[in-house]
Amino acid sequence: MKRIAIAERPDWREKATEYGFNFHTLYGEPYWCEDAYYQFTLQQIESLEDVTSEIHQMCLQAVDLVTGSEELLEKFRIPKHTWDFVRESWKSGQPSLYSRLDLAWDGHSPAKLLENNADTPTSLYEAAFFQWIWLEEQLNAGNLPAGSDQFNSLQEKLIARFADLHQKHGFGLLHFACCRDTEEDRGTVQYLQDCATEAGLPSEFLFIDEIGLGEKGQFTDVNDQVISNMFKLYPWEFMLREMFSTKLADAGVRWLEPGWKSIISNKAMLPLLWKMFPNHPNLLAAYFAEDNVPHMDKYVVKPLFSREGANISIVENGKEIARVDGPYGEEGRIVQQFHPLPKFGDSYTLIGSWLIDDQPAGIGLREDRELITQDLSRFYPHAFIE
Repeated sequence: MKRIAIAERPDWREKATEYGFNFHTLYGEPYWCEDAYYQFTLQQIESLEDVTSEIHQMCLQAVDLVTGSEELLEKFRIPKHTWDFVRESWKSGQPSLYSRLDLAWDGHSPAKLLENNADTPTSLYEAAFFQWIWLEEQLNAGNLPAGSDQFNSLQEKLIARFADLHQKHGFGLLHFACCRDTEEDRGTVQYLQDCATEAGLPSEFLFIDEIGLGEKGQFTDVNDQVISNMFKLYPWEFMLREMFSTKLADAGVRWLEPGWKSIISNKAMLPLLWKMFPNHPNLLAAYFAEDNVPHMDKYVVKPLFSREGANISIVENGKEIARVDGPYGEEGRIVQQFHPLPKFGDSYTLIGSWLIDDQPAGIGLREDRELITQDLSRFYPHAFIE
C-alpha cells in the first residue's frame, strides 16, 4: 500500500460540475483530492475482499443473535415498542442494499474493523463513480502504470441489485428520501436514484419531513400517494424514536435499509463481535462501557449511535489525547482497543470497504491530519497493479 504523488487532471473541477459532484469542496476545504493516489497490489485487494466478506458474515450472525435476545436488544438500545418490527424485518428476510466497513490497514498486518456503517453510509458517489472516471482518464493520459485497475464494481453491482429488487423481490415504485440542507446526502441519494432508473426501477424523491401519514396508517408522499418501498438516507436510531415509529409495523413499507440494520450499524456490534469471535485477527478488543472493562493503555470511547466521528475520544495512559464533539453519547458507549491508522506524511488513512447485496464491491480511502476520521476528511482515489 503506497501513497503516490500524481498530477491532477487539469479540468477535474469542471468535470465534477458537469457530473453533479457539488460537494467536492466543503466549507472552503478540499474534500475530493487527486494530487496523490493509493496503490495496492492485486494480492492486497484480494485480501481486502476476503476480510470484508468474512467480517460481514460475522455481523449477520450477530444480528441473528440479537433479534432472538431481549437482553441484547436492550443492550443495543433498540426501543422496546419497535422490537417486533426489527425482529420481523430480519425473520422475513427483508432485503438490504449496501454497507461500508471502516478498516484500519497498512497493507501488511491484518486489517482491523473499526466500525460498520451499514445503515446510512455516504462517500458512495465518489467511490463508485468519480474515482472510476479518474482512473480511466489518468490511464488514457499515461499517468498510471500500464494495466492499472481499481477495486470498484460498485456501480454495476448497485444497478444489478436494484434490478434484482425490482424483478425478484417485487419492488415497484421506490421512493427516495433524505434530510434537507445537506448537499452530500442529496448527492448520494440522487446517484442511487440514477442507478435505480438505469435498472428499470421507477422512483420518486421527497425529503424526510415531507412524509405524511394517511387515514389508514400508511405513509404517503406529497401527492398523497401511498409509499410501499422507500430508500431513506436517515438513521434508524432517529426513526425508532420519533412519533411515526409507532406506525412502522403496520405501514406496510419495505425499507432500504431494512429495520434489522438498526442492529448491524450500531456500535454495540463491536463488543458483541469480540465476545462471539474472541481474538479474531480482524477484530479489536471491545467492551460495553458499563461492563467490566479490562485495563488498556490506549483505547477509543465511542457512543453507540455516533456518526462521522462525533463524540469519539481517544485515551492514552488515562489522558484524553483526541476528541470530537457532537450530539451523541446519552444512549451509552463502548470502549474499543486503539489501533493506529497507517500514517503517510502528516495524515492518517482509513479504508472504507463497500458491500452491495452482501458482496464486496470496492473501496474508498479517506485521509485526515487528525487521529479521528470525520465528515470533512479528504477522499483520495486508488488503483492496483497485478
